[in-house]
Amino acid sequence: MMTSNLFDQKTVHATAEVTICKDSDLRALTDNLRQAHDVIKNDAGAWVLLRHADVVAAALDDKRFSSQVSRFLQVPNGLDGAEHEHFRTLIDSYLSKEALMPYVPVFKKVATELMSELPKGKMLNAVDDIGAVFAVRAQCAWLGWPTELEPKLLQWMRNNHSATRSKDDVKMAKVAQDFDDIIRSVLQPYRNTDEVAGMFKASTAENNTAGNNIAKNNIAKNSLDMNSVTAQLCRERIDGRELSEAELVSILRNWTGGDLGSIALCVGVIIAHIVKHPEQVNFWSQATDSELETIIDEVLRIDDPFVSNRRITTCPVSIGAHKLPKGARVQLNWTSANRDEAVFGDNSFDPQKHAAANVVYGIGKHVCPGRLLATWQLRIATQALLAHFTDITLAAGFSLEREQPPLGGYSHVPVVLG
Repeated sequence: MMTSNLFDQKTVHATAEVTICKDSDLRALTDNLRQAHDVIKNDAGAWVLLRHADVVAAALDDKRFSSQVSRFLQVPNGLDGAEHEHFRTLIDSYLSKEALMPYVPVFKKVATELMSELPKGKMLNAVDDIGAVFAVRAQCAWLGWPTELEPKLLQWMRNNHSATRSKDDVKMAKVAQDFDDIIRSVLQPYRNTDEVAGMFKASTAENNTAGNNIAKNNIAKNSLDMNSVTAQLCRERIDGRELSEAELVSILRNWTGGDLGSIALCVGVIIAHIVKHPEQVNFWSQATDSELETIIDEVLRIDDPFVSNRRITTCPVSIGAHKLPKGARVQLNWTSANRDEAVFGDNSFDPQKHAAANVVYGIGKHVCPGRLLATWQLRIATQALLAHFTDITLAAGFSLEREQPPLGGYSHVPVVLG
């Protein structure tokens, strides 16, 4: 990412080089940089696109800006071309409106139970105590993972954010391996083909008589739910073959490891907005589902915790006065693009006006596959919060604390619920 000493810049070939300090606020930093620069180079040598028009153009140009940037398998959005399309078609089938609709009662139940557990009159960190817990429970319910994983996943989220802030390759590799091990532990029973075949037949027969009531058919302790999303994914085929373990791990890593922290940060941003703008709460509470989703998208546009995505150029590319060589590492900075004054003016809160240009979830062929899932989960969590609590205030004597690079949003949103 970038770092924060705005006075530690030097212009080389018309491109500012910026070093990013660990205590930087990436949103404030890019707001300042964008006034004078459309593109900068960060301390890792990547070209960072700051303006909405450039970010959108690069995201839409998947021929010259490749998504195959990682040395690790990333399915689907680390792939390009036909390979990406094949995997994307498979993955989109799990994330369509029709596929997700049966889980709405599940997510509502998760949100309602969580809100009923939260204490009144006691300081909570909205990111960890509300966002992280909701994210873990909702994703586990959707995937059919055992509830016993909750403490392990919550600890992993803390470890992952700590390693990400440190930018220590060894720590980040260890955390990544730990999460892959968690996924493999979940997959292993489903990959035992002899045992699974019998369970699947029994499960199918039961489904034919009882119907596919997902809200009541979540994984039971010490048993396998052969109708769960995880079980179905293990039976998928791509180009006539079974998915490899590496591909399954990559997909589930994206659905969980990628989404858990993001949802938690989003909840933190939403509740921070409520704390700062209590006058909006009544309207939020009375809004329709679609209206509230548009409101939440606008909140996340103004303070986008999905900071950036990476690309690599496949040929020489010009962006304004900047000449990028083939093989240049590029970052599409969504946080900056979503606050570009050329598109959003003074960044005032205006959900309807700004909806069309909002790129919180990206744009183009590599737009976030889980956009609808995240949108529904965040809306449901927000509705449950507002239904259970009439008073959501900043804890006395405390302040909001921004996350450290390369993360966005807040690390600490100290609130008292009443």
